[in-house]
Amino acid sequence: MLPVTDPSLIPFFDPRGVVVIGASTNPAKLGHGIAQNLVNSGYQGAIHFVNPRGGRLFERLIHTEPEQVPDPVDLAVILVPPDAVPATLEACETRGIRAAIIASGGFGETGLEGAALEETCLAIAHRNNMRLMGPNCIGLLDTHLPLDTTFLPPPGPPAGDIAFISHSGAICAAIIDWARGQGFGFSRLVSLGNQIDVTETDVLAPVAADPHTRVVTLYLEAISDGRRFVELARQVSRHKPLLALKVGRTAAGRQAAASHTGALAGQEAAFDAALRRAGVLRAETAEQLFDWARALAWCPIPNADMRVAVLTNAGGPGVMAADAVETNGLSLAALNAATMGRLRELLPPAASVANPVDMLASASPQQYAAGLRLLLDDEGVDGVIVILPPPPMYTAGSVARQLIPLIQTADKPVVVALMGHGLVQEGLAFLRAVHIPTYTFPEAAVSALAALAQHAAFLSTEQIQPHALPGLDVGRARQILRDAADSTGGWLPQDKLAAMLNAYGITTPPSRVVRSAEEAAAAARAIGFPVALKVVSPTITHKTDIGGVTLNLADEAAVTTAYHELLARAKALRPEAHIAGLEVQQMVSEGQEVIAGVTRDPQFGPLLMFGSGGVEVEGLQDVAFALAPLTANEARQLVRETWAGRKLQGYRSIPPADETAVIDILLRLGQLAEDLPQLAEIEINPLIVSRRGAVAVDARAHHLQYNAPEFA
Repeated sequence: MLPVTDPSLIPFFDPRGVVVIGASTNPAKLGHGIAQNLVNSGYQGAIHFVNPRGGRLFERLIHTEPEQVPDPVDLAVILVPPDAVPATLEACETRGIRAAIIASGGFGETGLEGAALEETCLAIAHRNNMRLMGPNCIGLLDTHLPLDTTFLPPPGPPAGDIAFISHSGAICAAIIDWARGQGFGFSRLVSLGNQIDVTETDVLAPVAADPHTRVVTLYLEAISDGRRFVELARQVSRHKPLLALKVGRTAAGRQAAASHTGALAGQEAAFDAALRRAGVLRAETAEQLFDWARALAWCPIPNADMRVAVLTNAGGPGVMAADAVETNGLSLAALNAATMGRLRELLPPAASVANPVDMLASASPQQYAAGLRLLLDDEGVDGVIVILPPPPMYTAGSVARQLIPLIQTADKPVVVALMGHGLVQEGLAFLRAVHIPTYTFPEAAVSALAALAQHAAFLSTEQIQPHALPGLDVGRARQILRDAADSTGGWLPQDKLAAMLNAYGITTPPSRVVRSAEEAAAAARAIGFPVALKVVSPTITHKTDIGGVTLNLADEAAVTTAYHELLARAKALRPEAHIAGLEVQQMVSEGQEVIAGVTRDPQFGPLLMFGSGGVEVEGLQDVAFALAPLTANEARQLVRETWAGRKLQGYRSIPPADETAVIDILLRLGQLAEDLPQLAEIEINPLIVSRRGAVAVDARAHHLQYNAPEFA
């Protein structure tokens, strides 16, 4: 069931009456454009205009003040100088209008003075239970209601079934014009501007609830409330596909954190993980966004593991499609013997009846249709791409006419690549008129099929439920944090961190922090040889960088010597560092080294990382991220996204390791981060995975200030 729309947003999407404050009789003014679009849109509710100069516009009286506007009116579109907006909002409140679109610019996008003006407007809205869209936006339009509150130049978009929510007004204007040339239209379009009140998350539910909308697309520059967006978008995505173009990939992310996890988990990794959890497909370009949207709006949803058949009249395009199938994570369908036998009967001897099916340049419209029917009937085929370069003996339009009835009645997705321009225009027109997705080249067509498969995979995933993890001692872990707390926050001592991991069922080797060579030798004797010796310092982030780790110490003499050497080396290379002691730890030598960690993203909360561990983790960049906490399937997927995870199955001379133990530790780490929000980040590197089990050999954790009520 779709989320319920906030009642305070209803006036934006289904107003009984609209007033344009700042309507102008001057055709060169934006206030004239809004008034004209509203009148010409066919909106059936009441339309009112306000301008201090009065007069008439489009055969309607222009009122001089909002208070003069008669009923019904519940939405104001405001286009006045920015300094006049606060007083205009007060006048709207007096009139009883509780929803306003502020189309005026000159606010936060201009600097501190404009930002202060936004705060004034927001305070007025909060005081009067008013909702604001904008400022610095172009408003919204609905092609089916119909309603157009924008100042975009006519003609507006044709009615369609794709909704578009955008942080940029200029993008809206360009997309509408481009979409008209691509043969598709929009159901609703919402421009949010500076989002001082109504955000992209707020409008998800009402836009998705529109019965004319089949797909919701978003142009995002940021997300206002990350956790809320993920929760709501995940609900919406199970009913209607959500696609996003998130820009700003190259903007500087957060400053590199002290741990590998924080350094690798940039802003984009968090966005990718969040959108994946929410079921939102992330496009790379605006063109790809709408390539995918058309397929998701007009095609049946296939199996998640899509097997694709390719039907073409030329070998080269078929090879292009086959390459794209593999690149996009799909697979070429293996046609059954009956299908290939029927294709041999249908096509010339020189034709290729294996997938891709190359019917040769002489293929007729009837052969295209018969070939498509055979592929759709094959139980091993989940979707088909039809490729049509300009046929030498027939017109593209004649082929399209034969294909249309089959595609319209198919229960499997079919996309068409019409390669060329002038010679395929008739075919394009026929296919677009009946909402069959068309693309210029095979790669884009296959990418659209892959988007369908991704959405199908999301629909097949389980709902996020707390995973039953035996042996968690939350109370003990919280007490450890209390005991380790200080007024400024900082790194957890090694012994406290090991105890915390143990409280969550994560195994650490026996170890002891010592402060003399004699203590080191005694600790090694008690733990059992061989041992490792490590520098313990809250200010030395990566011990191996200064030679602060010595391994495989086999007796007390070796431990004593290593103690003095490590301490001297650390003091020489990092004289400013505080050395808390050295850690004597039981050696864990057998197994594969991986890294697992959690960092806390300011927008989306705990972000779990997994990948190749050891000293080269940042160089290898073999890591994947997911929002915590995880389900078991999400943890398994996270592991298998990386080479480190796939290698756990064994590779050449490397024996298999315990993937199940790794998945269990990821689940426990994610739950630890969820249960203890005072942890800023925690990292296990390396986590050594053997044939049976995994051990956290080295770990670091950083905590925040402890002024939260539950720690008082």
